[in-house]
Amino acid sequence: MGVNEPFTQQKAQKNFIKKPIVGTKFTIAISSAKGGVGKSTFAMNFALALKSLGYKVGILDADIYGPSLPKMMSINEKPKNEDGKNLTPIDQYGVQCMSIGFLVDEETPMIWRGPMVTSAIKTFTEKVLWNNLDFIVVDMPPGTGDAQLTFAQQIKVDGVIIISTPQEIALLDVKRGIKMFDKLKVPILGLVDNMSFFQSDDGKNYSIFGEGGVEKVAKEYKKEFLGKIPINIDLRITSDEGKPLVQKDPNHEISKIIIKITKKIEKLFLKK
Repeated sequence: MGVNEPFTQQKAQKNFIKKPIVGTKFTIAISSAKGGVGKSTFAMNFALALKSLGYKVGILDADIYGPSLPKMMSINEKPKNEDGKNLTPIDQYGVQCMSIGFLVDEETPMIWRGPMVTSAIKTFTEKVLWNNLDFIVVDMPPGTGDAQLTFAQQIKVDGVIIISTPQEIALLDVKRGIKMFDKLKVPILGLVDNMSFFQSDDGKNYSIFGEGGVEKVAKEYKKEFLGKIPINIDLRITSDEGKPLVQKDPNHEISKIIIKITKKIEKLFLKK
């Protein structure tokens, strides 16, 4: 497709056969066209919430340029490659994990062009020995580029959860992401309003990034609004410590919100 050639649904679907990730039943992508909105934090906690509901779960960190899974899940080892062809995911907190961050030094920049990113994603979806998963949660990179197109066009994605803060500049990118997934016929399971407000010690809520924007966009595009997650220091601390909040303290108020959102998603797949 040329630089100035219009992106149409017909071209988006042409000549692509979507294949499921071997060893998995359902693939759920966690996406946001905007960086820095808490997508990876949600992805890790969402995966652990699914695990807490009794499912076999894996996490694929598809953010090639900025992998965060090794830090957030406290993994400091390389995956095994016993047959010389396939990688074995690393088990942490009862969840199967894979990331480009396992294969390179923490501070090594991934100076890769698009085809190399696409190749890496194909490796993680075709050459990883995922073991009989009910769900694989894919932490997508920000944007609407090569990684998103590879998943949307070549991999059977059963649904996408879009994460955003309520500020207008983030919502502009969310709208682009919604249009992309709709054109590529990837089901959008719903939108999550992250960092929706900050609650002070006196119980007053402060809408630092604006208010109601994500829910408004969900209604505008006829998508499910899954809920609000407020700013909370414990969510940040546990992510930095490498033990996500849902794992460390499932009874925390934020953990309960994430588990409630996860149960909404669970209901969609119980029908399948």
